[in-house]
Amino acid sequence: MNLQSRIESILFVSSDPVSFDKISKVTGAVHEDVASVVSEMIEKYNESNCGINLIAQDNEVQMVSNPENNDVVQELTDQEVKSELTRAQLEALTVIAYRSPITKPELEEIRGVNCSRIIRNLLMRGLVKEEDSSEKVVPVYRLSFNALRHLGISSVEELPNYEELSSHENIEKLVNDE
Repeated sequence: MNLQSRIESILFVSSDPVSFDKISKVTGAVHEDVASVVSEMIEKYNESNCGINLIAQDNEVQMVSNPENNDVVQELTDQEVKSELTRAQLEALTVIAYRSPITKPELEEIRGVNCSRIIRNLLMRGLVKEEDSSEKVVPVYRLSFNALRHLGISSVEELPNYEELSSHENIEKLVNDE
């Protein structure tokens, strides 16, 4: 088990800072080893020729883009946010609306495809929000207030056929069969 590789994967999929304690819990490594590896990773990544950097503060760490590349990152995100939602984004948003709180793996199980980029785009647009869950190791997603406002509703329960679709037996089987 390569701890650095595991930490890199955790940071790559997380859009928020991750505590050393959470990394320790998920990887089974002791806190001191996590802190040491993160320190080594900061030395490795925080160089001008690297596209990603790590920010560490108060026993939390986050993977970010190199600040020297802000111009190209901003151009990409501006293009993604200004364009219309794709069919895949609308499908994911609908699943999140009817099944929230939902994890990324649950969303991917329902849709049958990787949803990392879609979730990132929906987060950037302010249509979904990411929350920590005390019951699950990974974050959960739900519609944001902004999305509710755009839909003209005050809660997801006001969505058409919410009761029926939010607990449809076929989706229950799909999500609960492991």
